[in-house]
Amino acid sequence: MTSIYQRAAFVGLGLIAGSMALAMRRGGLVAETTGTARSPETRTIAAEIGLVDRVTDTAAEAVQGADLVVLCVPMGAMDAVAAEIAPHLAHGATVTDVGSVKQAVIDAVGPHLPDHTHFIPGHPLAGTEHSGPRAGFAELFDNRWTILTPPEGTDPQALDRLTRLWQGMGAQVDIMDPPHHDLVLAVTSHTPHLIAYTMVGVADDLRRVTDSEVIKYSAAGFRDFTRIAASDPTMWRDVFLTNKDATLEILGRFTEELFALQRAIRRGDGDHLHDYFTRTRAIRRGIIDAGQDTDAPDFGRGKR
Repeated sequence: MTSIYQRAAFVGLGLIAGSMALAMRRGGLVAETTGTARSPETRTIAAEIGLVDRVTDTAAEAVQGADLVVLCVPMGAMDAVAAEIAPHLAHGATVTDVGSVKQAVIDAVGPHLPDHTHFIPGHPLAGTEHSGPRAGFAELFDNRWTILTPPEGTDPQALDRLTRLWQGMGAQVDIMDPPHHDLVLAVTSHTPHLIAYTMVGVADDLRRVTDSEVIKYSAAGFRDFTRIAASDPTMWRDVFLTNKDATLEILGRFTEELFALQRAIRRGDGDHLHDYFTRTRAIRRGIIDAGQDTDAPDFGRGKR
């Protein structure tokens, strides 16, 4: 199989970068991979386990000669990383990212990139609660969606090339307008994470429920909240700071729904509760029917 890219460079070597590198290797999609990370420990581990073909000490070294550059750093670091790599990008290189807020990435990265490059922001809707270079696995993107948000005027061939890469890594690809992406993700990911963090925090505050009881009986539903709330705190801090408007809009809607449920419970309105739960159950069934999860109560993943 002919490689889609000759050299892919990763800036950041955590779960997503590692999974991409392994998926590229599995499919023979890229001839060579390079990568770097801010932490010397991360670079050492990545080199030891052969996560990429070559680990470099700096981002500038990693991107030299690469025809694909993938930014896998927290949102708050995008601006500085883009400024660092810009002078070293190859002519015709495609620069993409994996951040879960797109307009903020465009604002932070776009102004730094030279005209001879293609900038196509992206967001793979896949992940686990694990992080770091050892967390990656090649199957992470299989039958998951990746959203690309190409700016106006993006070269069609560059977009097609990146699309074929993601498809080769097992993903389904959709194209979306950046603001709409940010609103969709506020509904499907960002606000649920905030609610999960809040629920875990509430349990910590309820001293009448002991720590041992929280842990012992977590299979009753709390466990799924804790899996979400175990996600990387730096990443999620940056998500909420950079997708503020959309998240606040959805949180406002959530608050209205919560008040309505409180009122129904207080009044003993069983019909309202039953109808509401029936509607939401149908949404869950739609997710399962779309192949995006299973009926298993562990988010569809077995033990790894």
